[in-house]
Amino acid sequence: MSKAKSYAFRPDDFVVYPAHGVGKIVSIEEQEVAGMSLELFVIAFEKDKMTLRVPTNKVVEVGMRSLSPPDVVDQAMKTLKGKARVKRAMWSRRAQEYEQKINSGDLISIAEVVRDLHRSDDQREQSYSERQLYEAALERLTREVSAVSGGDDVTAAKKVDEVLMSRAAA
Repeated sequence: MSKAKSYAFRPDDFVVYPAHGVGKIVSIEEQEVAGMSLELFVIAFEKDKMTLRVPTNKVVEVGMRSLSPPDVVDQAMKTLKGKARVKRAMWSRRAQEYEQKINSGDLISIAEVVRDLHRSDDQREQSYSERQLYEAALERLTREVSAVSGGDDVTAAKKVDEVLMSRAAA
C-alpha cells in the first residue's frame, strides 16, 4: 500500500459487526475486485469459525463499531436487572423486533432482548424460537462483555447470569 491512510480500526482491535457480533481485525489487505482495487478489513469471528472482509470505505454504512465503553456495559447490566417488558403483540411480530434488536449491534438493545426473554425456573418453558433468540442475544451480550472486560466468555457469562438471577430473586 503506497498511500498511508489512517483508519479508526487497526489490526488486533476487537470490533462489533452488527449481524455477527464481536470479531477481531486480523489485517487490512488490498484486493482486486471487478478490476477495482479495494482495501478491506479482514475480521475473524473465532467462535463462528468465520472470516469477513469489509471494505474500509463501507465501515459506517454496515454499522461496524468499536467495542462499547465500560459505562455502556454497566448500563446494559442495569437493563438486565429491569422488569421484562413483553408487548401484547403476536409472537411473530415480537420475534421480528427481537431479531432486529439483536442484529442492530446495539448492546443496550441486545440486553433488552435478554431481559425480556429470560425465564427463571418457576416460569413456563420457552418455545424453540424464543430459546433460539434468547441464546443468540445472550451470546452476543456475553461476547461483548467479555471483550470489553478483557476476560473470557465463561467469566462474562457468569457475570450476566448473576445479574439475571439477582433479578429473579428480587
